[in-house]
Amino acid sequence: MPNKKKYNERKTVEGCVRNERHFQELLYREYFDTMMRMCMRYTTDKDKAMQIVNNGFLRVFQKLHTFEFKGSLEGWIRRIVFHSLSDYFKKEKKYLHFMVFEERDQSSQEKANSNLYAEDILKMVDTLPPASQSVFRLYAIEGYSHKEISEREGISVGTSKWHLSNARKILKRLIKNNNLTQYYAG
Repeated sequence: MPNKKKYNERKTVEGCVRNERHFQELLYREYFDTMMRMCMRYTTDKDKAMQIVNNGFLRVFQKLHTFEFKGSLEGWIRRIVFHSLSDYFKKEKKYLHFMVFEERDQSSQEKANSNLYAEDILKMVDTLPPASQSVFRLYAIEGYSHKEISEREGISVGTSKWHLSNARKILKRLIKNNNLTQYYAG
């Protein structure tokens, strides 16, 4: 069995900083799958996820000279790609905090907007029960209708609506708790 050439993080980062394509490709290949899996947790559209990952890696290559080898390179890359994910939803006018609240709930929405960012809410979405999380992502983030979700997930339209309502209720509670924590901590 041939030995796979060992990946050398420092050498790869230094090569990327020198703008050497070989090292950029090596870094991209080393972390692409991990970053793609992370993005696919927030969207099931592979094209969107690929766009987000590629934008994230562009930022990684632009900022790699600031990496100081303190802590994990993967964690540093993950943070930058996650910011690209958050920026993507902001740019597409898909602020998650608007999706959490129904239109008639403006006062709660405005309070949440002042203290939370899409990134915070994405993290809260991760804590939802799996079925409610899936319906929320499909409806609020990706724009599927309840009919499309019911066909895709093999559930009734009513069940899809229930899961969305359940997700919103849980997220409102989490946001309220977060806002109170920020108020008392600040």
